[in-house]
Amino acid sequence: MGAKAQTEPRQIQGFVVDTAGTRLKGVTIRLTSTRDTITVISSNAGYYRFKDIRGLDIRLSYSMLGHQIVNRTLSSKNLFSFIVMPNVVLRPQSSLIEGVYVLKTIPVVYAGDTVQYNMDAFTFRSNSLLEEALKQLPGIQVSRDGTVYAQGKPISSVQVDGRKFFGGDVLTATRNLPADFIKSIQILNYRNELSADKRFTTEEPEKILNIVLKEDRKRISFGQLTAGVGTRERYIGSAGINRFDDGQEFSLVGSINNTNTSLFSFGSPTGMGEREKSLFDVNDFVDPTDGLNNIRSLGFSFSDNLAENTQFNANYSFTRKKNFTEGNSILHSDYLRNRISNEENYDITNDDNFHRLRAELKHRFQNQDVLEIKPVFSYSRVYVWNNRKRQVNNNRITNRGTYQDSSYQRNPNLDIDMLYAKSFQKPGRKLLGSVSLNFNSQRKLEDVLDRYVSVDSTPIDPIHSLFEQRYFIQQRNGTDGVRASVSFVEPFSAYSTLEFLYNYELTDMTTQRIVEDKLKSEELGYFFYVDSLGVNYNYRFRNSRMGLNYLYTPHKTFRANIGFAVQPVKLSSFLPREDMQYTYENVNLVPTAGFKWRLNEETDWSVDYVGKNNQPNLLHIIPIRDNSNSQNIIVGNPELKAEFSNRISTTLRKFVTSRGQYFETNFAYNYVANKIVSDKTAISGSTIQETTFKNTDGYYDIKWYYLFNTPLFNENVQLDISGNTDYYNNLSYVNDQRNTTRQFIYSQSAQLRYSWSDYFESMFNANYLLNNASYTWPYTTKITGHSLLASAATKSYLGEHVTLGAEMSQRFNSGYASSFMNINPTIINAYLEFSFLHNKQALLRLQGFDLLDQNKNMGTYSEYIGNDVYEARNNRLGRYFMVTLNMRLQKYPKKR
Repeated sequence: MGAKAQTEPRQIQGFVVDTAGTRLKGVTIRLTSTRDTITVISSNAGYYRFKDIRGLDIRLSYSMLGHQIVNRTLSSKNLFSFIVMPNVVLRPQSSLIEGVYVLKTIPVVYAGDTVQYNMDAFTFRSNSLLEEALKQLPGIQVSRDGTVYAQGKPISSVQVDGRKFFGGDVLTATRNLPADFIKSIQILNYRNELSADKRFTTEEPEKILNIVLKEDRKRISFGQLTAGVGTRERYIGSAGINRFDDGQEFSLVGSINNTNTSLFSFGSPTGMGEREKSLFDVNDFVDPTDGLNNIRSLGFSFSDNLAENTQFNANYSFTRKKNFTEGNSILHSDYLRNRISNEENYDITNDDNFHRLRAELKHRFQNQDVLEIKPVFSYSRVYVWNNRKRQVNNNRITNRGTYQDSSYQRNPNLDIDMLYAKSFQKPGRKLLGSVSLNFNSQRKLEDVLDRYVSVDSTPIDPIHSLFEQRYFIQQRNGTDGVRASVSFVEPFSAYSTLEFLYNYELTDMTTQRIVEDKLKSEELGYFFYVDSLGVNYNYRFRNSRMGLNYLYTPHKTFRANIGFAVQPVKLSSFLPREDMQYTYENVNLVPTAGFKWRLNEETDWSVDYVGKNNQPNLLHIIPIRDNSNSQNIIVGNPELKAEFSNRISTTLRKFVTSRGQYFETNFAYNYVANKIVSDKTAISGSTIQETTFKNTDGYYDIKWYYLFNTPLFNENVQLDISGNTDYYNNLSYVNDQRNTTRQFIYSQSAQLRYSWSDYFESMFNANYLLNNASYTWPYTTKITGHSLLASAATKSYLGEHVTLGAEMSQRFNSGYASSFMNINPTIINAYLEFSFLHNKQALLRLQGFDLLDQNKNMGTYSEYIGNDVYEARNNRLGRYFMVTLNMRLQKYPKKR
């Protein structure tokens, strides 16, 4: 490795300026290393560059008549193929003195798929957590809920010194690790090199954040204690203990609060995951969580080397989240000569309990073969109480009533992933085999009460009628799946490589459902079951894929691959009671192609195409007429086919390292054959709608985004600009008529961060969102919603111990169908912090959240699909004041 490091050529470049920031011409820069001695002169723009540097222990000397000499060194541990030096400042010197030795860390280093931030080059307040430090790094954004974005993409996992910290959980790392423990932050475009040959894949890599600890922080115990109380019965308490010992890691964290604060980001406590987040979501200083929450969480993590070549880590987390949400919604469904309107006022109580236990074992054998085993067990228990008061209108027919639904659900789930990578002496040859097993079961008990009074005003004398039904539903679902794959990679020339692959997937689902009519049971004196709603259903999805990929790499700057696969697909389902069998078979021809071209040392361009199958879910195919919600009857279609999507995308990335700039843009087109769409019918003379599903062709979407970040004037001013455009050509059927919904979404965001000095920093943000939707049936209808947001935040340090901060945002909404959507809230938050004790280990904080009490109106949603217009508003956390005390604990090992 040492010989290779010395022979690999490097390029070093930078600028020389004076104390006023003016770039200096004619500066002599001399570079020496173990193998190089080169001298260059800076250009008119103060620019210099060294090429083809091959040695180690690099030293640079900057000299100019009338100025002090500056010397810099580059450590052999942090040498990359492309290095940008920070601006070198030459100070005036009236008389000749001895040379001055200055050592400054390079702030940002770009090396292929890795961006490294050297933390010593940035200034952070003492005792800052990683989350606060990340907000100051160029190209990185942190949203209010803790989601971290790097170059516009969310960070999916966190490592410490190459090992997953707390199972890779992002929030646990960013809200527990102190910034001053960290030597550097690395943003990796990560693909597991053992799971598949990463050179062939056309899938986007995930973003991984790797934290490199300082040498004197690799053996340390640290933790924190937090307690706080506030108005409106707000409270918070949390504790964390962490131990690092040269690769061994142990962590224990827990919290209890009703301020919507969480230490974990494993997904929602139900285990179902949350809505996909995007950097382009329009966020301001609101609390983005609907309802009022009481959260309790506890977790631990352990990682160590069991033997010289065996790594093991395990983590467990428990979260209990009790949520109470109140809201109102309106749903308009347009038909040819009528509109069905459903207005609801509702309150929903959820009590979610979620456990997750995860382990990972990795062993490298003496022959360099690798074995990985990753079991994950989760268990959720959810209670839901749903009360709705609704009014449904259809011309002269009106229903007023209530809908109540209470349920209990438990869901154990086990996933096991196993991988074996065979090592060969021939470079580039690989044999990989993997097996994934999934065992999932669900038990659900549900009590549904549907009662309303219907008034038909069509005749002269209105007709009044009462509808009432009460069902008790018992349902068991089981889903078992297996996925297996084998891949063999063989290089057959200096530039060409072939991959032979085989994938197999099998999914078995079973559903048993019993529905009791409780009103009939009370009337008859015994259990009465509705046979038409009962289900005993088996479903199997099977597909295999045999393919061949060819990779051509004539040189390091270009890579192209083309592949072809045959994918037989079979869906089969069986109703034992009716002795009915449904079968669908098809063979998909799946081409894949892509190339990546490194246009120069700072620019790369890629184009990829990939095809993929998507199977229908249980709601789509279960063959019953479910009228447990009397106003919205669902009928499954067991004859549905699997969807097949075709996606082509192109991405251009450019680093302008001499200026600290980054630009990225992406364009993607996705076409789906056999798209599964809804088929709705309005039942004549009523307010009832019935929905089933069918396959159709014609769906496509087009997506484009860009992002750009750059310093302005100097490193203290950072500008981030991003924008995206999404266009959806969505399809549905209404009364057997094909309906096309075209939706255009555009957003533009700009953020300016300014560090005035070591004691004052500000942030300004502006967002614009356009949501335009139109549908063609029963008549052309358009809805155009606008949202404009302007916000600003400032933080000042009044001396060494006092911090004062404030933030404000103003939103302007217009064009939405419902009046409650067109609101213009103003959000103001403020806080005062006082640090004390030795090394500022204690922090007292007084904060006021939502001083104008307008956040409670911010939970608004809109959705336009088919002939439906849905808009809703939920309550959120309102104004409160809180006092919190935080204590940080650290213990270093005794010096030997």
